[in-house]
Amino acid sequence: MKLTNEEQRMLNGEMGAFKQKALEKIIDYANVLGADELCEVKKSTVYFGAHPYLDVLGTEDYDEIFSTMMLCSDTVYELEDFSHDCFSQTCAAGCDFYKYKSLNMDENLFNRNRSYLSDTSKKGVSVAGSCTPYLTGWIPLSGEHFTTTESSNVIMANSIFGAYGNADGLEASAWSAICGRTPKWGLHVKENRYANCIFEIDCPSETEKDWDIIGYVMGKKLPPQGQPVISRGFKQPDIVKLKQCFASLATTSGCEICHIVGITPEAPDLETALGNNTNCEVYKITEEDYNEAIEFLSNKEGGSLELVSLGCPHYSLEEIRDTVEILNGRKIDKNVSVWLWTDISTQAMSDASGYTEILQDAGIEIFNSSCPMVMGRGCLDGIKSIAFDGAKQAHYLQSEIDAKVFYGSRKECLEAAINGRWGE
Repeated sequence: MKLTNEEQRMLNGEMGAFKQKALEKIIDYANVLGADELCEVKKSTVYFGAHPYLDVLGTEDYDEIFSTMMLCSDTVYELEDFSHDCFSQTCAAGCDFYKYKSLNMDENLFNRNRSYLSDTSKKGVSVAGSCTPYLTGWIPLSGEHFTTTESSNVIMANSIFGAYGNADGLEASAWSAICGRTPKWGLHVKENRYANCIFEIDCPSETEKDWDIIGYVMGKKLPPQGQPVISRGFKQPDIVKLKQCFASLATTSGCEICHIVGITPEAPDLETALGNNTNCEVYKITEEDYNEAIEFLSNKEGGSLELVSLGCPHYSLEEIRDTVEILNGRKIDKNVSVWLWTDISTQAMSDASGYTEILQDAGIEIFNSSCPMVMGRGCLDGIKSIAFDGAKQAHYLQSEIDAKVFYGSRKECLEAAINGRWGE
């Protein structure tokens, strides 16, 4: 392993035992991958907080929890400062940052979540509670190295920002946030970033729902180790549409980068996106593919509706504004609950803009930091019918809960919530 002078000093323990242990794990990681050097990480997201799986340790001592689960160590390390040169913020958490009762969450879990996040924030990790960190200012620039625990974020950062990163696990991202290093391999290496298959769009590409389905179908068609480039047939998407596309693409595949000709920085044209890859297979996403995906994601029977969950990935302020506009003064049916998910800072902006008050008056409760899938099935106990405007949630929760699952656009979900029934 080729280490810089600073890395060698860190490995020698000159910067503390906490950073030393994190760097040791990064070096172990690099050796497994066959990487012979490290790269400096400028941005990281971390999966911290009181997630239910941590209960297996039977302790509430966070130093012990962190050492065992994050540092993978039998030795208990006291939390010390994370890397100052790597800006780190929290991804989704096991519960909302402010509320728990209306989500059927345990008060003890809620309190521990606040405590654990406080412990890490004192050491340099910003609390954002976001699966869409680029909406809160976490934006690695072209060529910068990042680590992230969020599968859709790795595609966004690699593709749209031209930053360099892989889909790391929660432990590896924690190590990088502590020591500011990660193995130089995979998409941290420019030569590995070229597209190797081509997609042409022959289905609708106008709306957020369209791009949600495009990503979902693309992932199903993508071959193993596929790195797609979308070459033609689409209407130019915005950041919200791509947010949906990359979330569903990460749901049905292991994709970590997606070039789009004329939009992503490494795809000014098809030839540049492909690099030295020639004779790549061409895949088409047809209207038949589009319709089949929607049929798979949504129960065909329709019927009464109990819960609507909006915001997978987390809503932007623009999407909250659009929700208010769709409501247009109307109220949600008294028998339907509507949960809208966003991050902590966007919720604060919604409050300041007056949107939160309008939503609450209409019968919609706004939450941050989490979602039904991350919190676990406990928040959905007893629910018999639920609608999502995100293909990712609809896909995963179909097999996780004993309820009718419906999928549709934001407008379709809100209209159903107002009427009290899906499909009318």
